[in-house]
Amino acid sequence: MPIYEYECRDCGHEFEVIRPMCDADKAIACEMCKSDKTTRQLSVFNACSGGKALTGGNSGCSNCGGGHCSNCSH
Repeated sequence: MPIYEYECRDCGHEFEVIRPMCDADKAIACEMCKSDKTTRQLSVFNACSGGKALTGGNSGCSNCGGGHCSNCSH
């Protein structure tokens, strides 16, 4: 099951929950204040192979962010 990130609109607490994909956008109570006014956050993931980042994150220069433009030395 995937890990989803949420933020409470009442107290600002950010937390993660392992839950089925079909429940990702269903209401969930905040761990801190128990408010149900939470929103799912955009999450990125990172994968590495041979020490090089394949996805997610900022592994390139400030122009492309991915290490694939002509200005990058990555």
